[in-house]
Amino acid sequence: MNAPDALHDSALQSLPLLHRGKVRDVYAVGDDRLLIVTTDRLSAFDVILPDPIPGKGKVLTAVSTFWFKRLSGIIPNHLLDVALEDVVPDRAEAERVRGRAVVTKRARPLPVEAIARGYIIGSGWQDYLASGAICGIQLPAGLQQAEQLPEPIFTPSTKAAVGDHDENVSFEAVEELIGSELAGRIRDVTLEIYRQAADYARERGIIIADTKFEFGLDENDDLMLIDEALTPDSSRFWPADEYRVGISPPSFDKQFVRDYLETLDWDKRAPGPKLPAEVIAKTAEKYREAQRRLTGE
Repeated sequence: MNAPDALHDSALQSLPLLHRGKVRDVYAVGDDRLLIVTTDRLSAFDVILPDPIPGKGKVLTAVSTFWFKRLSGIIPNHLLDVALEDVVPDRAEAERVRGRAVVTKRARPLPVEAIARGYIIGSGWQDYLASGAICGIQLPAGLQQAEQLPEPIFTPSTKAAVGDHDENVSFEAVEELIGSELAGRIRDVTLEIYRQAADYARERGIIIADTKFEFGLDENDDLMLIDEALTPDSSRFWPADEYRVGISPPSFDKQFVRDYLETLDWDKRAPGPKLPAEVIAKTAEKYREAQRRLTGE
């Protein structure tokens, strides 16, 4: 049974549904705009779990909006200053998604996950153990788990369909996919956003170990930031006061859920298992704490 303040499915009838992702429901607003609703769905190991995390979608929306506005001097983004009521005329439907819906420009998404890593952890750590490199970037020998890299690196991946796993690829593979000029622009913008955001977050007690972005092209083929930005879903946030080299630090994201799921006899395939109430509550609190530290809200 979903918590009364949790939204698993937006189910709007007043707009045509274009896409339902792991977390977001995307609706068409005419031919040139979108309504993106961030639900409370939670995915782990690329499986959408049956239990939503109450308030998660509102946290992700608030954090993304904060970063989109803060970083707009680096690159334009898809946000539009349009009131919810102007695109969702049904009052009850508008209230259902208030605080978790944004109106955006429609873009042509690029088929690349743009990932910046400042620390070595997760799949990057596994790649390094196997080859001494991440996405073809050779790294110094002797690095430890969670160690800060000499400088941030751009480690792209291909975007997978819902239920499939993204695949780490080399920068050369991205050049072949979208062209050298656009690939270089995405790499440079990704690393610049990461550096500025990491400096800001560190002052507020959060280490951004890594983060991923999505980009699209507007009607003039100009690059813009889309989807979400520097949220606990798209980033690995660590509390700076608990960071230690050599161990995987605790984090302000769904790692708490992943750790619980690893204790179960589950094959990481759909359907996902139910979550205990205490795991749901603890996860919701971690998301809210990240929002408080980053945005002050």
